[in-house]
Amino acid sequence: MAPTSEILTAERILEATEDVLRRHGPAKATVVDVARALGVSHGSVYRHFRTKAALREAVTKRWLDRTSGELSGIAAGDGAPEARLRDWLAALFAAKRRKAGGDPELFATYSVLTGENGAAVGEHIADLTSQLTRIIQAGVETGDFAAADPQATARAVFQATGRFHDPSYAREWEEPGAEADFRAVVDLLVRGLRP
Repeated sequence: MAPTSEILTAERILEATEDVLRRHGPAKATVVDVARALGVSHGSVYRHFRTKAALREAVTKRWLDRTSGELSGIAAGDGAPEARLRDWLAALFAAKRRKAGGDPELFATYSVLTGENGAAVGEHIADLTSQLTRIIQAGVETGDFAAADPQATARAVFQATGRFHDPSYAREWEEPGAEADFRAVVDLLVRGLRP
């Protein structure tokens, strides 16, 4: 193991863990592999993440937070609520497609990890539905949308579009017609939100 001159941070460990997971998959990747990739002892990794499960959960959260971060700017924007809703849903679909198609090995790994880390997934879904709630609430305030309960409506919109962001549907995302199906569902939802 070669000594490293860089300071060992949680971020460096998470980056190395992603690389190790990509190479070995979730079943074979170990903390020792991560430490070896960083040129440190596995004890050094454990000083930042007390268990292998904690490390895997942090990697999962980091991955999910990237998507939330991409979308938060749209949700917080000041454009017309209908345009923001369409843009937000399209950005969510695009982000999930990019992850599934751009790095299929890592996407498969994360599919396993998200199954192990229900709390991180629950927080992610809560964040996404909170962003949707802000958009729908803004639409109610401008008179563009009619929703007695914007939070319940946001959950319904999220669930109705699940085929376009739930990883269990990833194989369908590149099929012919997927984009047209997405637009049709979004058009239907937007028409249903109008007063």
